Amino acid sequence: MKRIQLEIKVLSPLAIGRKKPGGSVSEAADYIPGSVIRGAMAAQILRQSGHQSTNFAENGGDFKAVFLGDNPAIFYNAYPATIEGQKQTRVQSDVRVVPATALSSKTQRGFKSKPNDSEHNGVFDTLIDRFCADGYGHLYDPTCPQDGDRVDTFTGFFSKIGSKHYSHSANTRLLTRVGINRRRATAQEGVLYSIEVLNESQIVGKKEKPVIYTGAILVADELAESLQSFITNHQQDFRLGGSTSRGLGKVKITANSPVDTTAVNPSVEERIKMFQHKLHKRWQDWQIFGQPQQDLLQNRTYFTIDLQSDTILNENWQRTTVISPEMLQHFAGVTDSSLQLHAAYSSYDYLSGWNSAWGLMKDVELITNKGAVYLFSTIQPNLWMERLEYLEVKGVGDRTCEGFGQVQICNEFHLILREEAV
Repeated sequence: MKRIQLEIKVLSPLAIGRKKPGGSVSEAADYIPGSVIRGAMAAQILRQSGHQSTNFAENGGDFKAVFLGDNPAIFYNAYPATIEGQKQTRVQSDVRVVPATALSSKTQRGFKSKPNDSEHNGVFDTLIDRFCADGYGHLYDPTCPQDGDRVDTFTGFFSKIGSKHYSHSANTRLLTRVGINRRRATAQEGVLYSIEVLNESQIVGKKEKPVIYTGAILVADELAESLQSFITNHQQDFRLGGSTSRGLGKVKITANSPVDTTAVNPSVEERIKMFQHKLHKRWQDWQIFGQPQQDLLQNRTYFTIDLQSDTILNENWQRTTVISPEMLQHFAGVTDSSLQLHAAYSSYDYLSGWNSAWGLMKDVELITNKGAVYLFSTIQPNLWMERLEYLEVKGVGDRTCEGFGQVQICNEFHLILREEAV
């Protein structure tokens, strides 16, 4: 499959509804879901088909292959990509989700992105140390490496440039509207509601600049060029989210030339080797506390599954938030009786949505929140290398074509230990 990198420049506020808690305020997500991008592109293609002939509009044609075929395109979530500097704004395309095992100071939380940064105490990962502490029979209750104060979970999005890590976030604001009486087409007395929206701009220095999100589409090789060409020809025609008839959701989408998926990231095998090396070294360091209860590393290869998007999981027809060894074997198409799950760090939420094609609400789904981490081991690593690369492309769980279930194997952030906080 080919990967088309997307750069989404926001030109008006985005009403990307996350959930409605029961009041008069609609909450917004802090990113653009793949399902929203997928729906917007499908709608634009269908609208365009009424005006002129395109490859996507001729008797189903490519449209059916991209959205309804046996191997449909996968629309990744678009995460905030702008890094705010002192003099300029830089857009980073490789934005990742911070793992659930990451911690930072409660009082001065955040990455030490600037030289001699005194405002932030850094962020570090606890997966390897927690595993070692459990293996040696000790509790693990870390404190901030800078001041020894308390730490708390650190969430969000990040990217790495050189040796520095940077946080990415999306700003929101509330737009208050007056309800309309449908019979008289005038303002309805006593009816007010608010929409939380993603801001279309941000202040950089003294200038106001558009907010940019980065995402991607994975599509079959023979369809990549035509889809990229269609997006380029209609880059300012797409509308994302709700309330588009009221001026919201206007964006400009830039689609880069398709590239092969194998050329995007370092190989899975390389990342697993780096993780193995760090884990073995840390295991030896823990020997200062005595001997382990058992040698958990002997003849075993460890790797992690890191969720890069919300995921819909089910096992034996029941919803779950944990990827069991049996589920992972099923996802990867591998039979390995030696596969073990050693740790799972996950949380859940509920998610619904609106299906524009059917004009109906989508089913309420139990989702595993992005950032979840699962630590596995096996004594047959050769069975897994190629299949884990396949999972990074295809994802796990249900509705992967809408951006759910995207994973990364052995996120490099797990290599950042407490004394190496960044």
